[in-house]
Amino acid sequence: MTITLRDATAEDEGFLRQVYACTRAEEMALVPWTDEQREAFLRFQFDAQDSYYRSQFPEAAYQIILKDGAPVGRLYVYRNSTDMRILDITILPEHRAAGVGTSLIRDLQAEAEESNQPLNIWVENFNRSQSLFKRLGFLIVQEEGYNNLLEYRAET
Repeated sequence: MTITLRDATAEDEGFLRQVYACTRAEEMALVPWTDEQREAFLRFQFDAQDSYYRSQFPEAAYQIILKDGAPVGRLYVYRNSTDMRILDITILPEHRAAGVGTSLIRDLQAEAEESNQPLNIWVENFNRSQSLFKRLGFLIVQEEGYNNLLEYRAET
């Protein structure tokens, strides 16, 4: 298995919408909406999230995750002089639990260690990925509503 990244382009919008929609699939299954209503809601929410990320973090890396050359997810990372922040890492459900996320996060941890910076990510407290981050050495450093700020620091 070869995991690589490439910058997201305008041509990736449909794929990125699909990736976003998979993060809301369980929630969408619970609402009594038509398919058209679900699609409209997901379109609106994706646009709002994408607009927020790009306005608040214009210098971030917005990348497509490739597994053996095929797109399987997205990775958005913001780097500055004091820390590294994973804005989003999402892998399509059919490619999860195969080491893709672990490999990418470990690469980011190595980069953070090399630059002597913390690596952090906000994760909803009910999100199953928290167990992955905790297994990889992230600790909860802040709680805000339903969100936890997880942080990884290299051992000194």
